[in-house]
Amino acid sequence: MRITGVVTRTGDGGETSLIGGKRVLKSSLRIVAVGEVDELNSLLGVILVKNPPAFLRNSVLRIQNELFLLGADLASPMEVEAPRIQARQVNRMEKEVEKALQRLLPLKEFILPGGGEVGSLLHVSRAVCRRAERAAVALSQSETLNPFVLPYLNRLSDWLFVYARLSNLHERIPEVSATFPKPPVRKRST
Repeated sequence: MRITGVVTRTGDGGETSLIGGKRVLKSSLRIVAVGEVDELNSLLGVILVKNPPAFLRNSVLRIQNELFLLGADLASPMEVEAPRIQARQVNRMEKEVEKALQRLLPLKEFILPGGGEVGSLLHVSRAVCRRAERAAVALSQSETLNPFVLPYLNRLSDWLFVYARLSNLHERIPEVSATFPKPPVRKRST
């Protein structure tokens, strides 16, 4: 796809074009989902600026490209021929999560999001990914989506969580367990 101009003035009235030419409001569920994916992709770009470890850098770049593809997929109604997320991307991510988990201690309790700068940004990315997933679910309730969109976003949020933990392990930053206050003891009334 070639970009021939940035300022087009075609969106000044609150509408934008989907792939295929259909005009929709910028507040439509489809455009909201595309925007959430774009925000996630931009956040991954911030992670790359932080000079992540080599085992993360290439994976994050690959995921950024896949998110660009996912955005195009979401911007394309199913009747329009367009590049789409495929099962292979979902399966690859699942295998990467399984492999990374072999390097981590199993969790016995919830952990707080945080750690080093890269690990913390991966946790924030996971939260943004979950928001993008919720937007795509909302869209799927009214329009047909590529059947791999929701699984991809779901696996990606798992990937971001596990790789946040892996990044913190790489930096030797311990995980902090979440603590919950004990419920108050209720006195029995007689």
